[in-house]
Amino acid sequence: MPEVIEIDRADDPRLDDFRDLSMADRRPDRPGGRGLVIAEGVVVVRRLISSGYPVRALLGVARRIEELEPDLADLDVPAYVAPAELMAEVVGFHLNRGVLATADRKPQPRLNELAPQCRNIALLEGVTDHENLGSLFRNAAALGIDGVVLAHGCSDPLYRRSVRVSMGHVLRVPFTVMPYWNLGLKTLREHGFTIAALTPAADAESLAEADLGQKTALLLGSEGHGLSEQAMADADLRVRIPMAGLVDSLNVATAAAIAFYQVTA
Repeated sequence: MPEVIEIDRADDPRLDDFRDLSMADRRPDRPGGRGLVIAEGVVVVRRLISSGYPVRALLGVARRIEELEPDLADLDVPAYVAPAELMAEVVGFHLNRGVLATADRKPQPRLNELAPQCRNIALLEGVTDHENLGSLFRNAAALGIDGVVLAHGCSDPLYRRSVRVSMGHVLRVPFTVMPYWNLGLKTLREHGFTIAALTPAADAESLAEADLGQKTALLLGSEGHGLSEQAMADADLRVRIPMAGLVDSLNVATAAAIAFYQVTA
């Protein structure tokens, strides 16, 4: 069991992992970023503990730490207990879920390591909204997508808000970064993937009727202008979700969920 330590001072240096999270839990390549994985709430902390990410510490009110005791049996990390008011002073905002955990990042697979293990992949270009990214990972986990590939312009999926919105599923869906567009598409095709670009364009094929092949990489674009012209041109085919009325597009996470269901059904 971890050592349970009661905290009575907000300036206790042992809480530095949790301090001022509105500013400090950024990507490691940004000023002030520590690059930690931060889980909020009992459910997400449980998923962090079982994920393989190296847990560093927990901070929570007493009853939340007690709830997690069965999950902590094999962990040798400190569990700090503090009143909610003191936690809010440390973290920088009121924490409704009552418990946090921090972990170090772990190495992610390369694309040529991930692709052979997958039948269906979500290939993302320019998805910057952390909540949409978290929702995409939750949808991917729920609907059987084997992995996520982050091409240029995507935000960090291990940012605190993405982890929270994904309900911790970003910690269990394998993902990798694809830094070189043409080389990445070549790698996917070498492993048998059809690159299907999701677009609301009227001249695209209906997703339900398209021949996607045995292995599909669903190409999804940013929340605003969608996929770049290069991404659309480089795809093997363009597919759309037919919509009624005057609606011309869907939120990227919503569209992804429909597409994920279609390719995994």
